[in-house]
Order: sequence, then structure tokens, then C-alpha cells
Amino acid sequence: MKKMTLALRASNTAVHPLGRAPAPAGGPSVRRSVLASVSAALLVAACGFQLRQPPHFAFDSIYIGTSSALGKELRRSISFSDGVRVIDGAPNTAQVVLDVLTEQREKVVVGLNTSGQVREFQLRTRVKFKLRTPQGKELIPETELLQQRDVSFNESAALAKESEENLMYRNMQTDIVQQLMRRLAAIKTL
Repeated sequence: MKKMTLALRASNTAVHPLGRAPAPAGGPSVRRSVLASVSAALLVAACGFQLRQPPHFAFDSIYIGTSSALGKELRRSISFSDGVRVIDGAPNTAQVVLDVLTEQREKVVVGLNTSGQVREFQLRTRVKFKLRTPQGKELIPETELLQQRDVSFNESAALAKESEENLMYRNMQTDIVQQLMRRLAAIKTL
């Protein structure tokens, strides 16, 4: 009977090779990973890290002097921000006027193969703008924003590359709108 009892005990409990009691669930490795996670969270919070907040503008209304696709996206982005109205009528009724002086798309060859065929293009989008009050006080002088992307080219996939170019132009336009939003938010006083 004693032998049977010892055999049952041996089969029901795990015995550590050194004769120690087994580690409880959530042992040292789990504690280390929890401690590492908490430490990382505290470090990120302590360094002042914050997610990007929506911009806050010093003005309540703006007139955007372009009706292009970039102008439409900029109107949409500003109108969703904190209480700024985009004026469509006369520019004299707005607190500030954004004049888009030029908006230009370029496609430049940057790479050729040995037989002289195009292998790589560089796509560029340039926007020149200035911000002023209706009375003519210049808040942001004439400024140029430039975005560029490199795209490879293959004659056998010309239609797909054309779609890729359009997508890249759209992405560059979105990046320029975000840059414009940050520039407009940087103005603290009118």
C-alpha cells in the first residue's frame, strides 16, 4: 500500500529536479515581460510622447484662392478642424486669404538603360502660396512646397505604371496639404 501511495503522489505532482517546489503559474519569465512592458510604457509617457493632435488656428475663417483638387482637399481638411470656416464668396469677408500662386506637376527622366529606354522617372509636385489678411498684411511670405517620388518604368506594364503615377501624385498632394495645414497652424497672431 505504501508503494502505491508513493507512486500516486509521484504521478500527481511535478517534482523539480533539485527537489524544489514547482514554480507557480506566472513565473519569473512572465513577471519579467510584465515589468518590461510597464517600464516601456512609463518611459514613453515620461519623455513627453503624444500622438499628433489636430491643428489649432489663430483665425476663424479663411478664403482659399484655388479651385483645383489640392484646393478641394485643403478646404475639406480645414473645415474638419476646430471651428474654422472656409469662405467661398468674397475674400474680404474672411480673416485670412490663402493665395495659391502656382501648382505644378512634373515628370523628369532620371534613369535610362543601355539601349536608351527610360527605366526610372521622378515625379514632382510644386505648390507656391502665400497667406495674407484681406487688408494686405503678409502672414506667410511666398513659399514653395515640393514633394518628389521616384518611380521605376517598364514598357510591358505601362498601364499599371500610369495608375501608380496617379496614385503617387495623389499621395504627394495629400502630403502637401498636411504641410500647408502645419504652416497655417504655426501662425499664432494675426
